Amino acid sequence: MATTLLDGQKTSAMLADGTIIQEEGKHLTFKLADEEYGVEILKVREIIGVMDITAVPKMPVYMKGVINLRGKVIPVVDLRLKFNLNEIEHTEQTCVIVVDVGKEVGIIVDTVSEVLDIAADHIDPPPQMGASVDTTFIVGMGKVGDDVKILLDIDKVLTTDELTEVTEAAASNGS
Repeated sequence: MATTLLDGQKTSAMLADGTIIQEEGKHLTFKLADEEYGVEILKVREIIGVMDITAVPKMPVYMKGVINLRGKVIPVVDLRLKFNLNEIEHTEQTCVIVVDVGKEVGIIVDTVSEVLDIAADHIDPPPQMGASVDTTFIVGMGKVGDDVKILLDIDKVLTTDELTEVTEAAASNGS
């Protein structure tokens, strides 16, 4: 069953067990290692090539530092390291996606793929991996042809404490 919200544009699907899954809509897809991920396009502010990143002392390993983007200091997180993947050399395809999670944060990805419009009936809930595996940041598994895109809730990729830590580091480095 699909429902339309008040704005008339976003819909969600309800599974037989009553679970409501991710709203359908446009997602920016990107690659990390051999997997494709997606974030809601409304969270994306811009996509830039990798630029000089100023390291900030005493930050978690996945927090690469900050960038100066047109006079604005933005913290940058390497999503590979955040997801416990191996770090790789940056290439000309490596990008920083600037997302809005209450504050602007850059996430380093291997390459940006495309913007996909994924219907609610093509999004399954995240798989149950057991209590020891945190999948709260995954809103669903988007089925596109024979491929599966892991759809992220970018607001939950960084915990509130982590977001506070990186944004405070960016603010102190920018002053």
